[in-house]
Amino acid sequence: MKTFVGKVLKKSQAKTAVVEVQSYRVDPVYKKRLLRSKKYHVHDEQDVKVGDEVKFIPSKPYSKTKKWKVVEILKRRKKKNDSI
Repeated sequence: MKTFVGKVLKKSQAKTAVVEVQSYRVDPVYKKRLLRSKKYHVHDEQDVKVGDEVKFIPSKPYSKTKKWKVVEILKRRKKKNDSI
């Protein structure tokens, strides 16, 4: 089963989050690493916040674009005033 790790960009509705996954591809001609990103609409039962790093897997279709489910929150976002 595929598992992806990405960062939450947007919390659009009550149980939907937009997660961006970044990966590197090698250019066939120039042999340089290129950063590619893709956005996924993910079903969220765990109440993630914008900036969190999450792991998600494929699941049953919840809607037309939402076919993924959050498994766990790997890293919470850091707030600016936490160091005080």
